[in-house]
Amino acid sequence: MKCDKLKSDKLKWDKDSLLLYGVTDRAWTGRQSLFEQVEAALGGGATCIQLREKGLDEAAFLAEAVAVKALCRQYGVPFIVNDNVAIAVKSGADGIHVGQEDMGAARVRKLIGEKMILGVSVRTVEQALLAQAEGADYLGVGAVFPTATKTDADSVSRETLKAICQAVSIPVVAIGGIDKENMSRLAGTGIAGVALVSAIFKAEDIEAECRHLRVLAEKTVKEDLEP
Repeated sequence: MKCDKLKSDKLKWDKDSLLLYGVTDRAWTGRQSLFEQVEAALGGGATCIQLREKGLDEAAFLAEAVAVKALCRQYGVPFIVNDNVAIAVKSGADGIHVGQEDMGAARVRKLIGEKMILGVSVRTVEQALLAQAEGADYLGVGAVFPTATKTDADSVSRETLKAICQAVSIPVVAIGGIDKENMSRLAGTGIAGVALVSAIFKAEDIEAECRHLRVLAEKTVKEDLEP
């Protein structure tokens, strides 16, 4: 049985909020600002937004986080900050997402308290069980397909993805190289949603693309877990 309620004192949300999880990437800004891209994604049906910034200084990152958080509030969608605990706390984000190379989940949980959402990236059942034990509220598993966004990401097989979903009681989001052509291959694994980067933010018409991706995600997630 998957966890139905995730905790936040900022926004009430559940595992359905993880269905179409947009992860920002500044690589495709230019014609639109990152803020405009996020707004288009939300307009098209994105159910969660993670702000990922590796190159901004702290002041610029915080200002951007505050602005994107306010935008997410307008749509009633959870706002997650990638990696930077201080920015997540200062901006009033709903949550923080960390990887295996970032600060450990147990330490992050102590810093953010019990009410902020904690997401952790994992690649094995062992990592998943440890993250859950250390206070993670959901897991990001990947890369499930080859991806140009994180070229150093280790691949995770369909069998491992399914095993992780079966091993934990918190929701799992698949990430890494997922697009409209291959998303259906994840059906039956037990995931709660898909986290997309280029499939959303590289699109010419982000809002229209998200509408299509939302339908595909719903079909993918609703398929029963395979025996």
